[in-house]
Parts: sequence; structure tokens; C-alpha cells
Amino acid sequence: MKIAPTLKSVPTDPDTSKPTAAEFFAGIGLVRLGLEQAGISVVWSNDIEPAKEEMYLGHFGKGEGHVFKPGDVGEVKGSDMPPRLDLAWASFPCTDLSLAGWRRGLSGSESSTFWGFTNVLREMGEDARPPVVALENVVGFATSHGGEDLATAIRELNDLGYSADVLTLDARRFVPQSRPRLFVVGAQNPPADEPVPNSELRPDWLLAPFGDPSLRTHRAKLPTPPPPLTSGLSALVEQVGPDGWWEDKRRDAFIGSLSPIQAERLEKLKAQKAVTYRTAYRRTRNGKPTWEIRPDDISGCLRTARGGSSKQAVVEVGDGGVRVRWMTPLEYARLMGAGDYTLNNLRSNQALFGFGDAVCVPVVSWLAKHYLLPLMNGEMQPRQLVAVAG
Repeated sequence: MKIAPTLKSVPTDPDTSKPTAAEFFAGIGLVRLGLEQAGISVVWSNDIEPAKEEMYLGHFGKGEGHVFKPGDVGEVKGSDMPPRLDLAWASFPCTDLSLAGWRRGLSGSESSTFWGFTNVLREMGEDARPPVVALENVVGFATSHGGEDLATAIRELNDLGYSADVLTLDARRFVPQSRPRLFVVGAQNPPADEPVPNSELRPDWLLAPFGDPSLRTHRAKLPTPPPPLTSGLSALVEQVGPDGWWEDKRRDAFIGSLSPIQAERLEKLKAQKAVTYRTAYRRTRNGKPTWEIRPDDISGCLRTARGGSSKQAVVEVGDGGVRVRWMTPLEYARLMGAGDYTLNNLRSNQALFGFGDAVCVPVVSWLAKHYLLPLMNGEMQPRQLVAVAG
């Protein structure tokens, strides 16, 4: 099993020959890492969270040629944007769209920040808008309000002059973490449609927008992404000292909370000679707190503490023993494809929140290399050539 390598992003003067990008809702900058791996220069970033800004600047520094504008996206103006921009990326908050959240959709207080992003594009004017935009969110975006939230977002992009493509990618194709996400790619000059839908990128539950005649969409032909990983967590576990593990009383309470099925799973792993690792979530079942252990050598989706979800624990089991502890910031970084991210002087909860609310680096890199960059460079077969040929 191979894990996609993560390259260190070193602040340098921007290369004017590279396509340029702005990242809205930048968080701690993992989108920037992925875009830069693909050869796209991120020149402008925005986020409202001071703790995330601290992490972002702590890793990238305040390099010449890059602007970090803190604050509410609603206060960003079109005139604030760089004079040359090829891509605008927006990972707007998922709280009102996710299954773990309140499902209030684009009208929710946090996910409604989408309109702040598109207002900036509108204020930029037709001639200055970037030719490509990318949206990222949870897969619940596709079904929020019966699919109307996604359709509304596509209509807004259409009104701004973009055709929209919709696809899904799971971080599990690159790192041992189950983290499916939805992406919308807007293009002023859309590529030709693939003749047969790629079911791995656009499964049946994601095809509704393409059949809606009121929406202007395209479906770019892309390579099939790597197959989902079936193992790899154990190789990324950080080796910590005895003091890093829970004391016996807390460990025993963890074991005591397991359902009969979960307890049997743990006992089978405990009886094995080899030591392996699993992740576990704390849930509430029938009004009682309980722990649930994943059956495979894959992490569950890393999350923030918002929206009713919880951080994960790591279970070391085998050779007759069981140890339990919280997952570390370094493990979060590794599972997000950013293992060399600067973690010095960070509070643990700050780091966990930053990574749990971010986009997996190799997912961004794959999408940028195979879609965004070729689209910006005019390397994809344009739609009009297909029409003429037909």
C-alpha cells in the first residue's frame, strides 16, 4: 500500500508564468498545498477564523506576492481581488449541509456565505472574473433540500457565465481516511462532454443536475482516480510514549461501553499476535454514550467538534493487549496528506479543528492536475469542436 507523498510548500516569490488562484474559506491552507503541487500559484486567500489564520501564516509565512485577507467573506469586494486571476476556489462552510449538521442548506447562517463568494465574482465584472471556479463541500450538498441547493448554486454560476460540472472524490483513494467530498467546477469555456458518464466520479445519485434542462452543465472526460485504499492507517500512526495513552480506568470504561458486536470485534483483534490499529468514535445510542470501532485499517472521516460529531480515538490492539488514546495532530496531518505541516507551538484542539475542517491535499492535487490546470491551459477538447464535428 502506497500513500501519495506530500511536498512541502515553501513561500517564494510568485512565478508569473504559472496560473494564479484565490482561495476563499482558506482555512489552514491545505487547498493551497494541493494547488501548488499541481503548478498553480495561490496569490490571495481569505478566512474568518483567527485560529486558522494563525496556522496558515505559521506554515506559509507572509511571503511576497501573496495576500491573506482575514475576516467575513461578505466584507470582501471585487476590487480586493488580484488583477490577474485564473481560478477561484471556495470551500464554503458545510455546517448547514452535512448530515452531522442541521441541514438548513444554503439559507443557513454559515453555508449562506456561498453568496458572499459569488457576490465577489459578480463585483469583479465579466472581463475580470477568473475563467474557472471550483466549489468543494460535503456530499450532502447534492441532496440538501431535495437537490435544490445544488441546483441553486449551479444557477448562480450560470448567471455569472459559467457552465458547471459536478463530481465526487473520496480521500480514501489517496490516504487511509474515508472522506467523500463533492466538487463543482465552473468553466467559462467548458470542455466537451464525456460520451459515457464515469460512474466512479459521477455516480447515479449525482446525475440529476445533468438532466435538468434549466441548468447549463458539462461533464468533462477525466481519468479514473486510483482505487480506494483498504489499509494504511497503521503505517501512519504516531509512536507516542506510555504517558500518551489513557490510564487503565479510562481504557476499561471505553471497553465497557462497547456493544456485544463491537466487544467481539475487539476480542478477535486482541487475540491476534500482530498489533494493529483502529479508530473509534464516541456515539450516543439509546441515550447512552458508547464507542464504536471501525472494522478496517482505515480512519473514519476527520471532523471538527461542531455539528454533533466528535474527534477520533486510536485503538492499539493485539498480542493480548489493548491501549486507547486520542488521535494526535500529526496523525490528523498525515491523514489529510499534509504530514509535514508546521505544528510547532499549536494547541492540540486548534490543530485538530484546523485539519478536521479542511480539504485533503492529494484530492485537490489530483483534481487540479487532471482537470483544473488543463482547463485553464485550454488543453481540454472544447465543446464547440464536438458540435461542429457532429
